[in-house]
Amino acid sequence: MSDSRIEIDWESARTSNRENWEDRVPLHETAYAVSDLDDPDHLTGVIRTDLRALAPFLPGGTVSGLDVCHLQCHIGTDTLSLARAGARVTGVDFSPSALESAAGLADRLGLETTWVETDVLDARAAVDGDFDLVYTSIGTITWLPDLDRWATQIAGLLRTDGTFYIRDGHPSLYAIDEHADGLRLRYPYFGNGRAQIWDDESTYVGEGKVAHPRTFQWAHPIADILNALIGAGLQILRFDEDKSLPWKFSPRMVEVPDGYAWPESERDLVPCSYTVIARKTGA
Repeated sequence: MSDSRIEIDWESARTSNRENWEDRVPLHETAYAVSDLDDPDHLTGVIRTDLRALAPFLPGGTVSGLDVCHLQCHIGTDTLSLARAGARVTGVDFSPSALESAAGLADRLGLETTWVETDVLDARAAVDGDFDLVYTSIGTITWLPDLDRWATQIAGLLRTDGTFYIRDGHPSLYAIDEHADGLRLRYPYFGNGRAQIWDDESTYVGEGKVAHPRTFQWAHPIADILNALIGAGLQILRFDEDKSLPWKFSPRMVEVPDGYAWPESERDLVPCSYTVIARKTGA
């Protein structure tokens, strides 16, 4: 990643990012171990973790019978795990190839889902209905320049007393040089509206290279994430920070149950992920 940040309009950044995510689809169809979902009892590790965190805040402790909107769903493996857990699910993504892959997988597994192609920043206008749960996890909001607009979409999609859930990489983690020998800060923690530039032919999982390596991402500190949700009228119910995450951010990370973490001697020094659970309350 470049150490510099630039001004770029959303349409240009979005186009470049979407080309990159289109390229990732065939790579991730292999790397995501999609065939594991052929087991009718299988849920992805991400969903197993997230359902445990969500349980105290859902009726009956389950998504079963709930209307769920999964934002930035990519090829749908987590979306279909939510459906397998009993939810009525709508998956939202801006990549047509990803949604085509997701729909094909849903058909093969016999899981009924709805797929909507749109930017997450325009989700309320593009998605029909409202939802008991709006869900997003993981590696999502660094792709978005405007968290106030993002949070407004979430509030608009939720029914009164509906729940919002996000688990994502921690902004403190994203400030670390992933290739350094130790925990060394390199990238900005605080956002200033400018985008960070990535030129990387690889993807975060699996083999192969993408044809469109340039992407743009934005730094968002924890305060901005929470305040965007509060500003959209959501009540924060719980905030957690964790020592692991579901992908290998740095070559130095070691495998732990359901993810990766820093070596044990460094594990207490910096959070790797965070979780926010919020609710849309009545007026």
